[in-house]
Amino acid sequence: MSLPKPVETLWNELQAVRAEVLREVQGLSQRQTDWKPSPEVWSVGEIIDHLTLAEIATGKLTTKLTREAAAGGTLAPWPANLTTFAPLPPDPPGPADAPPVVRPSSGKAIGELIATMRATRERSRQSVEKLGTVDPRALRFNHFRLGDLDLAQWWQLQTRHDGIHLAQIRDVKRARGFPKA
Repeated sequence: MSLPKPVETLWNELQAVRAEVLREVQGLSQRQTDWKPSPEVWSVGEIIDHLTLAEIATGKLTTKLTREAAAGGTLAPWPANLTTFAPLPPDPPGPADAPPVVRPSSGKAIGELIATMRATRERSRQSVEKLGTVDPRALRFNHFRLGDLDLAQWWQLQTRHDGIHLAQIRDVKRARGFPKA
């Protein structure tokens, strides 16, 4: 499916940062995947699980918002004059505590984590294609830290979110005591 230019750009950004995440975890042993530099810091495995859970939640939000708008007769098609998305608001200062729906589990096999992450991204393509057929500006939902976001901003947030946790994965791998294998 051909995507409108802003959606195509968004998809390419999603794919680029996800490729970086996958490169960082490629070849890690289970011991490395489960290792934590301290009790309050997530392991690489927990980070991967969290990223996947967050993306699943955004896909579900896409379905929810588009279905509700369609049922209410307010689902508008992609506007030809929409050439750029509203920017995301800046992140508030300080650390964030993940909502329960996206809190990771520990001890999952690295192969399972990567396979689930890849399968989730394949399903996300359908959500992004749906985004390219509707006016995302009227499809809004409140984010626990950023406030009211439209559907395109929710997907932009996935890119930012992967980038934040990519840096966290790199920090864990550089931490003193990270297992050699």
